[in-house]
Amino acid sequence: MKIENPILPGFNPDPSILRVGGDYYIATSTFEWYPGVQIHHSRDLKHWRLVTRPLERAGQLDMRGDPDSGGIWAPCLTHSDGLYWLIYTDVKRRDGAWKDAHNYLVTAPSIEGPWSDRIYLNSSGFDPSLFHDADGRKWLLNMIWNHNKAGGDKFGGIVIQEYSVEEQRLKGEIRNIYRGTDHKLTEGPHLYRRDGYYYLLTAEGGTGYDHAATMARSRDLFGPYETDPAKHILTSKDTDPGHLLQRAGHADIVETEAGEHFMVHLCSRPLDATRGAVTGAGIHSDDVRRSPLGRETSIQRLIWEEGAFPRLAHGGPAPAAGIEGPDLPEHPWEAAPARRTFEGALPPEFQWLRTPEPDRLFSLTERAGALRIFGRESPGSQFEHALVARRQEHLNFAAETEIEISPGDYQHFAGLIAWYGRNKFHYLAVTADEAGARVLTIYSCAAEWPDPKVSIPITPVPLPEGPVRLGLDVEGATLRFRYAAAGGEWTDAGVALDQSAISDEAGNGPGNNFTGAFVGMCAHDTSGRGRPADFLSFTYEAR
Repeated sequence: MKIENPILPGFNPDPSILRVGGDYYIATSTFEWYPGVQIHHSRDLKHWRLVTRPLERAGQLDMRGDPDSGGIWAPCLTHSDGLYWLIYTDVKRRDGAWKDAHNYLVTAPSIEGPWSDRIYLNSSGFDPSLFHDADGRKWLLNMIWNHNKAGGDKFGGIVIQEYSVEEQRLKGEIRNIYRGTDHKLTEGPHLYRRDGYYYLLTAEGGTGYDHAATMARSRDLFGPYETDPAKHILTSKDTDPGHLLQRAGHADIVETEAGEHFMVHLCSRPLDATRGAVTGAGIHSDDVRRSPLGRETSIQRLIWEEGAFPRLAHGGPAPAAGIEGPDLPEHPWEAAPARRTFEGALPPEFQWLRTPEPDRLFSLTERAGALRIFGRESPGSQFEHALVARRQEHLNFAAETEIEISPGDYQHFAGLIAWYGRNKFHYLAVTADEAGARVLTIYSCAAEWPDPKVSIPITPVPLPEGPVRLGLDVEGATLRFRYAAAGGEWTDAGVALDQSAISDEAGNGPGNNFTGAFVGMCAHDTSGRGRPADFLSFTYEAR
């Protein structure tokens, strides 16, 4: 069985992998998107389906006010004592010298839940993980943040502390067990026990194009840990910039029932138009390479001989675009339909931003067969932004929606949006002009300012009453909007927009942006009246 990478396309970073019997699960970061943490399920490591997002209520997660690329960082999913254990960080501040990063634990008897309310652990750093030792004791690991360190490397090493199940809190001494290598920025710890050693896998070099996975080991839980002589088990930093999988790092390891070992890791795929670009000095420029799909999850086969450090089966540290899968029968899942209607529950691929009160943003019951989105705060809001969207999973795709809205003025607008964050979006909106006539407008913010850089009125003006179809077509770095009045033919909006700006690297660059491109439906009412728009369908198709 051949497996082509990535196995989780689109925004799915920081994978934590778990096997329970013949079932495999990967938990990935969701940052400011709600509900929190994506968990995918597989039976063959090749085919994956979204099975749950466990952080779905205020007793587990409330991200109102969290910054873009804050929120849920690097979850860790484990299984012990008949329970699933999920550790995660909620980042409230991520800029400047300080980080406000709070670490929590939830548990469940089944992967589908019910998941418990959160237990607070600590706030000393991010990327927490839970290690269940053979003697039954449990240990929390996380990187520690040292705001007193000069420069950009404020990573103070990997710390460990015991977790008391009975007291539901951390207890005992906090020990710093690993300071990392000269590659710096040591984070993302996962601990394994094998052949009389504790193996510590970490991520280093930041999450940009110097990212890497580094391993160390010790006979004692508390160290000292000896770094692998090869240093990095996985990295793309020394590969040709044309290599398919860039930014490889932040990894986790799973063993199959047959004793085979595989590593999952984050990576990105820069657009062909930007791949391999270099500056005039011949140095690769992160500002030129752009990956709208964000950081994705790929998988590599390992060779892990007794008493030795593991190695990629194909040799070297660079990730392979395709691997030989495990000795398991293929187990595909039924594909989701391209066209979605809104009857019953919200389709599982859709999420919204930050709030545990989705009823404030949208309703599936106020109008039968429609998704009613209530116009809330502006596209730059970090509190109540009424946006319902799904991940972009392909470099070339088309999306369409049908909307009914009667805006009374220009403060009420709604439509189809390509979204990364508050200063990276392209938005085709139905709104009204100052005379109250219904019109179409494009708002575009190409990673340059937190307000629209381009506001483009579209003819015809006024727009006829009735439903309006809105569409977009993305080909790599280019996005074009189109529209159709009720019963009419599609009309190109007449402008080509920079879709590469809807990416990690645009703006302040990788290492500062952590999500990926979404496409979806939104409504805004900056008057505060909460006037709605009704969406009748949504279609997403790869091209």
